[in-house]
Amino acid sequence: MSMTVKNMLDAKGREVVVVAPEQSLLEVAGILHEKRIGAVVIAGDEGRTAGIFTERDLVRAVAEKGAAVLDAPVSTIMTVNVQTCREDTTVNQLMQMMSVGRFRHVPVEEAGRLIGIISIGDVVKSRIREIELEAEQIKAYIAS
Repeated sequence: MSMTVKNMLDAKGREVVVVAPEQSLLEVAGILHEKRIGAVVIAGDEGRTAGIFTERDLVRAVAEKGAAVLDAPVSTIMTVNVQTCREDTTVNQLMQMMSVGRFRHVPVEEAGRLIGIISIGDVVKSRIREIELEAEQIKAYIAS
């Protein structure tokens, strides 16, 4: 049985840090730092995902445009073509999506509404749990 996004969200929680599109990059950088997270979702209409903003986006923006970009609204820098997944997405599907897309955070949506977010760290923890469970099952089988 393969682990799903629902299993991961049930274990870690469904809290997502969401910011408004008009918040400045400096404000959002402060939120990333304060919450010790690598990404925030940008709020859209009716609970939908309008974009995502990550530490990588911040570094790229400052490197390309200088420190003055910190006063710009996050909506001018955020990634708008956000890859999302659903609760029934498997860990293997998620790893494939993250590897091909070269990103580390995936918002989870159901019926077009944001219900969680999964990071690469969540995926790694999930795979470790799966491997440990398999090892325990093998040991129990051998011992019986």
